[in-house]
Amino acid sequence: MLQDSGRVYRQVSRDDLGEVADKCLTAAGTCRIWLFYGEMGAGKTTFIKAIGEQLGVVGAMSSPTFSIVNEYVTEGEDRIFHFDFFRIKSEAEAYEIGTEEYFYSGNYCFVEWPDKIPGLIPPHYAEIKITLENETCRTIALSVHDGQEKNRI
Repeated sequence: MLQDSGRVYRQVSRDDLGEVADKCLTAAGTCRIWLFYGEMGAGKTTFIKAIGEQLGVVGAMSSPTFSIVNEYVTEGEDRIFHFDFFRIKSEAEAYEIGTEEYFYSGNYCFVEWPDKIPGLIPPHYAEIKITLENETCRTIALSVHDGQEKNRI
């Protein structure tokens, strides 16, 4: 059973992901850079797929673990970029693939393992923290950073 405490969602099952994705999209407003934190297997990619579904992504979504970035298109022909920086060895490697161009494109950018690229993160972003509760449930917490203050909104 999903427990909603503002921007912290507890006992989130796979069946709840669409509802939580929709609530997070609404709460994040115009924010287009989303950073996803969680241990390996926490469900980052699965939640990104749920957000993509809410945004109307056409076609399958998958983890860009080996390609570093995947591009998806929505029904409205908007572009969404999904990054997985787990395998990069340096922030320079991410810079060289044009990460900043993606981030400042105005398109949604969903970033797994953002701790690998701290110097490339724009000041306005949404942060999603996913924590395992048990095999079937997660806690998903959202905070939005507007770049003008250090406190979370």
